Amino acid sequence: MQIGFIGTGVMGTGIVTNLLKAGQSVVVYNRTKAHAQTVLDAGATWADSPQAVAEQSDLIMSMVGYPRDVEEVYTGQQGVFAGIQAGSIVVDMTTSTPALAVKLAQLAHDHDVLALDAPVSGGDVGAKNATLTVMVGGDKAAYDQVLPVFNQVGQRVAYFGDAGKGQHTKMANQIMIAGTMTGMTEMLVYAKAAGLDLPAVLETLASGSADNWSMDNYAPRILKGDYTPGFFAKHFLKDLRIALQEADRMNLDLPATKQAKLLYEAMVDDDDLGNDGTQGLIKTYKK
Repeated sequence: MQIGFIGTGVMGTGIVTNLLKAGQSVVVYNRTKAHAQTVLDAGATWADSPQAVAEQSDLIMSMVGYPRDVEEVYTGQQGVFAGIQAGSIVVDMTTSTPALAVKLAQLAHDHDVLALDAPVSGGDVGAKNATLTVMVGGDKAAYDQVLPVFNQVGQRVAYFGDAGKGQHTKMANQIMIAGTMTGMTEMLVYAKAAGLDLPAVLETLASGSADNWSMDNYAPRILKGDYTPGFFAKHFLKDLRIALQEADRMNLDLPATKQAKLLYEAMVDDDDLGNDGTQGLIKTYKK
């Protein structure tokens, strides 16, 4: 199977690298070619556009930034659907909107193609170590075919139903992470103000019911002053906005998630820290 992959950012680079390690043949495209150099050096080949990726691939996967980027990648003048071959499978791994996932699935079917929405969780660590959690919606027949590929980049893969269901599951994931990120941040702010030994606090909390992925992975980075993105804050804010839009459509009120969105808006929009990792939220408390 020839795999095409569009988007070689922090997450895409880890995913493609693991596909190559598993023996897959991968052709890649990225808006900035220099950002694909790591995977090119690892054995991937280059294509000049999403269309060119689609023309030579049986399975086309994408991991880009925003829903508007997804739409351009697939429906633009040199997009995937301009070069897609009947019988192919498209898999968008971007965290995007459920409505766009449904739209892409409909367009795929118009081209005699199967489609999946398959956002992931696990950050840069999961992408690097092939321990991602993959949340899948779309055509079950496509899922059955692509599952061995998902297993090469993730440690848990789950199918949730028709198009858009993978994105809805990722929204549930992001709502949960919003709580752990704000909790972890304010825990550190409180513990520091109380004059506690922060590494000792982390070690103690990790052994009890307060333990969580955000604390285990991001609190140590904060103590080292490391705000490089395992996941960009600007992308997390995008996810929270999508989650709240979907909640509104379902007539749900999520006050804690609304507060998390306001905190990340202060970080990203007001303080211009969107290119920091999500752990950079703590900077907004240091004024």
